[in-house]
Amino acid sequence: MSTLFRTRPHTVTDGHEPVVPSVRRWSRQDGRRWVRLLLTIMVLSMAITGFTCSDCWGDPRHLAINFGITFAYSMGLWLTNGYAVNWLDKYANWKREPMKRLVLTLLVSLGGSLAVIVLINAFILIVLSGKGPGVLLSTGVWRNFMLPLSITVICSLAMHSRAFLLGWREALVSNERLQKEMAQAEAETLRQQLDPHFMFNALNALTSLVEEEPKQAVRFIRQLSLVYRYVLDARGRDVVPLADELAFAESYLFLQRIRYGDALKVQMPAPHEVPPQVVVPPLSLQLLLENALKHNAASPEQPLHLRIELDETTRQLRVSNTLRPRRVAPGDSPGIGLANLTARYRHLTREPVQAAPHDQEFVVTLPMLELTT
Repeated sequence: MSTLFRTRPHTVTDGHEPVVPSVRRWSRQDGRRWVRLLLTIMVLSMAITGFTCSDCWGDPRHLAINFGITFAYSMGLWLTNGYAVNWLDKYANWKREPMKRLVLTLLVSLGGSLAVIVLINAFILIVLSGKGPGVLLSTGVWRNFMLPLSITVICSLAMHSRAFLLGWREALVSNERLQKEMAQAEAETLRQQLDPHFMFNALNALTSLVEEEPKQAVRFIRQLSLVYRYVLDARGRDVVPLADELAFAESYLFLQRIRYGDALKVQMPAPHEVPPQVVVPPLSLQLLLENALKHNAASPEQPLHLRIELDETTRQLRVSNTLRPRRVAPGDSPGIGLANLTARYRHLTREPVQAAPHDQEFVVTLPMLELTT
């Protein structure tokens, strides 16, 4: 089953005004690339001229004319097909829409090449030879188009095959990178959950509950079991339903409420408010909640407020917390959790993960993904 993650288009901003892409300047590398291209086309044109017009070697003028025509054909067709590859990559990618890309490749490549051939012949026959425009419709002229079109097919196959192979290699590299990032994220999450500090705090809280509130202790054990079961079940999955992730976050926050008491205030959407088709990378909410608890101070007098919100209008999921930073030991905060989450979203959607302080809060905005078939 193939999947598609649908999100709304977005405008990348720096927080104030839209970012305007900078104009790419001409570089020495561009100059060397064009010199290599010209030399390649000249050598290719000379070879084609010598192969198709063996009698030209005894007549320098005839040789120059044929070389000029062949060079015009080769350069025009090369540039047409080369820019066609770059243009098509923006609208139809080989790895996402292979059939659409194949059809567009045939239409654009052959159509553009035919236009170049007709324009060159029109210049030779009408401008240089002084013939009327009707000459382009004659059978003999169209018969002369076969050789340039044959060259076009060869050049087009080479260029588009290269584009396909590069796209295929990019897809493999991207998939390997995603698997590596997922493995790192899973390892980091498991490390956090199995961290001695986490277990120490959980067992201390459980000890107090067993002595004072046995029923609450039973519930604590069940929630702790649900947390670890979800962590294990989520391994190897690209996305999970947001409803499941929120249920897991509720279990995780239950454990934290036992520890923090009135120092922790949480606001979450009700289950009926969560669209069933919305998905997120597994353990993404836990990572953000863990970061908020780790990096901010909390007390009953100044509680830490955690809020998870769904915005149907902007199609965003926001996780915010009171911004009250506290010092964290360097070894306790490797700083790769949010970076991994951002990288995982980058493989699922073009919309960015945004994380920044705002009005005495730290807000992380996640694109709302919808799983369709």
